[in-house]
Amino acid sequence: MTLPTVLMISLGGTITMTRNASGGIVPTLDANDLVCTVPGLDTVAQIETLSPFRKPGASLTFDDLMAVATLINARLASGIAGAVVIQGTDTIEETAFVLDRLVRGDAPVVVTGAMRGAEAAGADGPANLLASAITAVSLDARGRGVLVVLNDEIHAARFVQKSHTALPSAFRSPLCGPVALVIEGRALFQLDPRRAPSLEGEWSNEERPVALLKIGLGDDGRLITALPSLGFAGVVIEGMGAGHVPAHIAPLLGTIAEQMPVVLASRAETGPSFTQTYAFPGSEVDLLGRGLISAGSLSGLKARLLLSLLLRTGHHDRTQIRAAFEMN
Repeated sequence: MTLPTVLMISLGGTITMTRNASGGIVPTLDANDLVCTVPGLDTVAQIETLSPFRKPGASLTFDDLMAVATLINARLASGIAGAVVIQGTDTIEETAFVLDRLVRGDAPVVVTGAMRGAEAAGADGPANLLASAITAVSLDARGRGVLVVLNDEIHAARFVQKSHTALPSAFRSPLCGPVALVIEGRALFQLDPRRAPSLEGEWSNEERPVALLKIGLGDDGRLITALPSLGFAGVVIEGMGAGHVPAHIAPLLGTIAEQMPVVLASRAETGPSFTQTYAFPGSEVDLLGRGLISAGSLSGLKARLLLSLLLRTGHHDRTQIRAAFEMN
């Protein structure tokens, strides 16, 4: 029987890192090196490898991800079963979210990495690669959008968050839990979250920077007033609780919202920003009335990504932006 083909694309990250002369670990391995470390992988799929980057996760850019999405779309159109993107865990929750909006079609696309370097005792990279390949060839994984696979758990890109700096169990989806598990060589799905539609429109090479500001106790708002002069095209505010700011900041945000899109998220780990409960100055009702756009259930990190993608694909109209956030 001919095995399905899976494309494994390595971008770098801890999973590719080995120790250098200084004693620290740095990216050195490519996709082919990684594949050779995985027992049993050759019984799951025929593996193609590409290594376009060798970067830590924190150094990946929107343009890097656009190039990866273009590559994946082209290979999926040629009929491969699925793709696995290998990268640093620092930004997996962001990369997966971006690819979820840029990759088209129903074929499974998985993002994975490792919390421990390749030379560490108990390195988790090989197990994560095997689980990712199993997911990428699973018929049950089709049509579910981009998935994140680590620690034998499968998470939806929209919900997953990195919640620990060190443990192999670092990734969680606080709103719903993992959508599936990899057990006995199979991807066993328990939930079927709705996939947000991929973004249409031509990708602009012009940068449209979006700021992300977390509001804390006693914040005087001076960073908010500086945004237009710094060249930002939009901003996401992580408000307190359900989406609140100190009363004196509300007028500043209203003024900025007349100049650029301002999205209101919560700084809480999970849960939606409210839209119609609190009505005091600086509350969500007050801020939305001043022209801010609700992030819904998206975290501030992911709301920033969605707004950046919308602006880079020509969606500048406030009504279009609001509608895109309402679909999450």
